[in-house]
Amino acid sequence: MLSKVHSASVIGIEAFPVEVEVDISSKGLPHFSMVGLPDAAVKESRDRVRAALKNVGFNFPLKQITVNMAPADLKKEGSSFDLPIAVGIIASEGLIAPESIEGYVFTGELSLDGRIKPVRGALSMALMVRSANSRGIILPAENAQEAAVVHGVKVFGVSNLPELIDFIRGEQAMSAAVFDVAKAMEIHSLYEDDFSEVKGQEHAKRALEVAAAGGHNIVMVGPPGSGKTMLSKRLLTILPPMTFEEALETTRIHSIAGLLKNEQALLATRPFRAPHHTISDVALIGGGQVPKPGEVSLSHRGVLFLDELPEFKRNVLEVLRQPIENGEVTVSRAVASVNYPASFMLVAAMNPCPCGYLSDPRHQCSCTPGHIQRYRRRVSGPLLDRIDIHLEVPAVPYKELSTDYCGESSEVIRQRVVNAREIQLNRLQGEKIYCNGQMKTRHLKKYCRLREDALNLLETAMLRFGLSARAYTRILKLSRTIADLEAAEDIQPHHISEAIQYRTLDRGMF
Repeated sequence: MLSKVHSASVIGIEAFPVEVEVDISSKGLPHFSMVGLPDAAVKESRDRVRAALKNVGFNFPLKQITVNMAPADLKKEGSSFDLPIAVGIIASEGLIAPESIEGYVFTGELSLDGRIKPVRGALSMALMVRSANSRGIILPAENAQEAAVVHGVKVFGVSNLPELIDFIRGEQAMSAAVFDVAKAMEIHSLYEDDFSEVKGQEHAKRALEVAAAGGHNIVMVGPPGSGKTMLSKRLLTILPPMTFEEALETTRIHSIAGLLKNEQALLATRPFRAPHHTISDVALIGGGQVPKPGEVSLSHRGVLFLDELPEFKRNVLEVLRQPIENGEVTVSRAVASVNYPASFMLVAAMNPCPCGYLSDPRHQCSCTPGHIQRYRRRVSGPLLDRIDIHLEVPAVPYKELSTDYCGESSEVIRQRVVNAREIQLNRLQGEKIYCNGQMKTRHLKKYCRLREDALNLLETAMLRFGLSARAYTRILKLSRTIADLEAAEDIQPHHISEAIQYRTLDRGMF
C-alpha cells in the first residue's frame, strides 16, 4: 500500500516542502530502500525508525519497503525525516487512515525508544506551512514554542510515537501550542550590561553613540586594558530595540544553526558574536559541504566584534567585504547556492603596535618601525575603507577608575539613538536604506549639503591632514549622524569638527 506524508527540508534559511512517499509490498524479499538524494543522516533513519517502531509495540513489516522523498533532485539532509517516514510506514500498514494525516507537515528525529527529539529549523518550517495554507505542523514538543511564534499556524508538539498515533486516530485530544510574542519581546529584551558601569572614556562613549545612531562600523585603537572589549559589549544596550520582524529573522538563523535554547523560542536581544582570531574564512562567512550560516550571519541585526583585528588571517578579513557592502552572504557549493542575511555592525579592536604601548605615556614601546608597519599592513585598505569611525581609546587614569561617578545609563543614550534613527528613517524613505551608514554617493549629494562655513572647515582639514577621498565621504556621513543626534537640519561646523576626530588612522595619529 502507498502512503504520502508531507514534510520539509531547510536550505539556507528557507524551508521547502518535501513529500515522503512510502510503498510497502509483500512481493519479493524483505528490503528497505530510500531514494530522493538522501544524505548519510537520512539513510541512517531506517535503523532508527525500525528500532523505534519495534520498541513501542509495533510489528515492523518484513516486506519490501521503498521510501521516496520528492522532489528527487533536492538534497535531503538531517534527521528530521525520521518522523514522517515512521508515520508513512504506519499509514501504509493501514493502522491509521490516510485522510487523518492529509494536510499536516511532520518533522522530528526518533529515539530508539520511540521518543521524538528536537530538530533544527522549526521556525522556517512553520513559516513554510503558513505560506502553503497547510492544516498544521506536527513536530517535537521541544520545538513547539519556537514554531508557535508564527501566527496563523496550528502547531502540535508531541513527545513520543504512541502519543502521536493516539492524536492522529482522534483517541487523544491535543491543544495547539500558543506563544505570547508581546510578553517574550518584553522579558527577553533586557541586557545585563550598562554604559554606566564604564569608568572614564567619555570620548569613546560618545563615538559609540554616534556609531549606534548612524549604523556606522567602528575600529578602536588602544593599549591592552583600555576597555575596548568592555565598550564593545555595551554597544548592544544603546542600539534601537529589535522589532518583531528583526527578531524573527535572527531567530530563524540561530534555529538553523542549532543555537536556540529550549526556554527561549524568540531572540529579542541583538546578537553579539566575538569569534577568535584563529577562525577560518568558512566559519566566519558560512559554507561547508552542506552550507551552514557563519559568524557574520549569526550576528545579523547585531554586532560582530573582532578583537585583535590584525591577528586575523588576511584571507579571513577579506571575505568580510561583501557582507559589509551588501548585507548578505552568497555561498555557492556543488550541492546548492544559498543566501544568508548578514546585516551587522562591525566593531573591531586593535593595538597601535605589536606590543600595544605605542604612544602610551606610562609604558615604553619595544617595537621597531618595521614591526609596526607590518603589523598595520595586515588590515587592508579596502577593509578600512568600509569602517567609518577610527577611534583612539587611551588607558584610563587611576583617578577615573577610583571615582564613584557614574555616567549616563544605556537607557538615556538609547533614547537619543532612537530619536536619531527615526529622523533618518523619515529622511531615507523610498531609498531602500534605513540609516546614514548605508548611504551611497548619490545620497551624500542629496542629504549632506554643507553650509559655506562648514565647507571651508572641511576643505582646510582635507589639506592640512592630507585626507583621502574615502575619508571625505566618511566625514560627511558622520557629520550627518551627529547633526541628527542634535535634530539639526543643516550640517554645521562643529559637526564637521567632531567627525574629523573620528578619522584617527587617516590623520596619521599612530
